[in-house]
Amino acid sequence: MTGTLYIVSTPIGNLEDITLRAIRVLKEVDVIFCEDTRVTKKLLEKYEIQTPTKSYHQHSSEQKTNEIIERLRSGQNLAYVSDAGTPGVSDPGGLLVRDVRTALKDSVQIVPIPGASALTTLISVADIPMAQFTFLGFLPHKKGRQTLFTEIANSKRTTIFYESPHRILKTLNSLKEVLAPERLVVVGRELTKQFETIYRGPIAEVYEKISQETRGEFVVAVAGR
Repeated sequence: MTGTLYIVSTPIGNLEDITLRAIRVLKEVDVIFCEDTRVTKKLLEKYEIQTPTKSYHQHSSEQKTNEIIERLRSGQNLAYVSDAGTPGVSDPGGLLVRDVRTALKDSVQIVPIPGASALTTLISVADIPMAQFTFLGFLPHKKGRQTLFTEIANSKRTTIFYESPHRILKTLNSLKEVLAPERLVVVGRELTKQFETIYRGPIAEVYEKISQETRGEFVVAVAGR
């Protein structure tokens, strides 16, 4: 029988934010494929998980993908984890699922093991309308950025996206140019980590606060107009 591929969510910061089911699955599978084995090693050591690991990242060759497919075809059960959070956004998890499903079709089980996500973590404390929202992942670096900011400004739905420490001030400044002064913005910095900070308020106020501390990873939510 074909093996099972588990797509396992891992903590986004605090290593205690992992489910009992995820720990069990990571202990039981034959191999864990990781976006970065060095990052995953810290999690595995904390929970005394001794399952072998192998790397699978955005630059992995077709040969590595074929290895995963052949392991599944031979009956091995595998797990895939990204560096942090739920695979499928800005990591190779989505491509892996596509390639495995294309090769093995209905003969393979692909099982999600849900858990931490920076997106849902910010949503839970944002205190802005979330009945409907648009998620953009990471914004493009160049092409289409200005058009996207205009779309965010005109949207009636809350818009959420990820941003890096190197671009956060430039992005917030671009938003400041297109948003109404009273438009609410919520930014989560270093969510679940030691220096977790939630900034909430009009765009100019949030920009001023974050300009004092740009280190860390950011999640930004812009309330709909």
